[in-house]
Amino acid sequence: MTILGIGVDILHVGRFSELILRRSPSRLAKRILSQQEWIEWNNLPNDKSSKTSYLAKRWASKEAAYKALFPVHKLTWKDITLSRSKQHPKPMLNFSEEAKIHITRPIKFHTSISHDGDYLISQVLVEEENGSENS
Repeated sequence: MTILGIGVDILHVGRFSELILRRSPSRLAKRILSQQEWIEWNNLPNDKSSKTSYLAKRWASKEAAYKALFPVHKLTWKDITLSRSKQHPKPMLNFSEEAKIHITRPIKFHTSISHDGDYLISQVLVEEENGSENS
């Protein structure tokens, strides 16, 4: 595997909260969440903090992934899903089934998310099977 790219996104949570209020939480969620994420978002407690945190982490991680993959792969918001499980507590990015059709080589995402106060940062490193045009 070779490194295809590295992407970073930093997000000011207060500014992001204002964006959510202007667009409505559900409207923004429908725009940026994959089908799996949309189901999870609808099952979250109905409080502003949980929903804002959920959307902020996905926004920053998807922005970082886009930066890491561009220009070899051009994503839309719904092409990747950020998830966690009890067995694997680290954040994981995966392509949606629809997006996998356009990916010609195996790709592995390495994702890190951190937050402190009003800021959240996500970093994504993308590896691609050897033989890519960037190797």
